[in-house]
Amino acid sequence: MSRGHQEHPARPMGHHDDHGHGHGHGDHAAHGTMKDYVTGFVLAVILTAIPFWMVMNKSISSSATLGIVLLAFAAVQIVVHIKYFLHMNGKSEGGWNMLAMIFTIVIVVIFDVFDKDFRVFDFLFNQVMMIR
Repeated sequence: MSRGHQEHPARPMGHHDDHGHGHGHGDHAAHGTMKDYVTGFVLAVILTAIPFWMVMNKSISSSATLGIVLLAFAAVQIVVHIKYFLHMNGKSEGGWNMLAMIFTIVIVVIFDVFDKDFRVFDFLFNQVMMIR
């Protein structure tokens, strides 16, 4: 038998939980539909094209304002990826995925504020300034 169709010793013959795609019937993690993936892709393209156009056409004269606008687009882009491609919400994995992500964000912000060698936001802002 293939790896995905091995018999479980405690189950009757012919009952398969694993169909070769990494989870069994007991795993109720959200799966996206084709509509979800297309919606996410279209939003991701739009959220990439608009900031690209803004930078290339120098549509915002103030570098600081442009940096803030680009970071806002990036934040929305992250939310789109989390929702449509990673399928993370407050219910996935009993809420642990979202809790882990919030913890990661808090740690990055703490490091960014207090560690002079770990300035993620300064680096991003400086990259925007170099484009201008």
